[in-house]
Amino acid sequence: MMLFTQARGLPVITADEASALGKVSELTIDARTRSIACLRLSGAARECEVVGWDAVASVGRDAVIVRSRAAVEAGPREAPEHREAVGHRVLTEYGAEHGTVKDVAFDPVSGRVLTLYTALGDISGERLVGLGSYAVVVHADPR
Repeated sequence: MMLFTQARGLPVITADEASALGKVSELTIDARTRSIACLRLSGAARECEVVGWDAVASVGRDAVIVRSRAAVEAGPREAPEHREAVGHRVLTEYGAEHGTVKDVAFDPVSGRVLTLYTALGDISGERLVGLGSYAVVVHADPR
């Protein structure tokens, strides 16, 4: 497990040439798959600003390794519009407030969203419905 706050700022390096492409500035979630769709980089060349998750070989505490520059330059198949999760309100599909997202845990191998950590408790990534400019929407707790 890894947190968004741990991944931000990590250098992104190619496995084939060991060249630096930039640093992780944002992680974009695809709410349909409940997983990371792509990484958005700062300090990157124009052709390497967005890295599709399928180009990622591994994510560690010190760096993100991508398979190759060619895989990155090919770009993600479909990168959803970036909507920030951390710092945004959480609402259920019925409009009930559930605090603010403090951090997001994800599986560094699959990119699957595991947990949304909020001010009012943890929410399983399986409950994620969508991300908007106003809030993160989750299924209501089935209790």
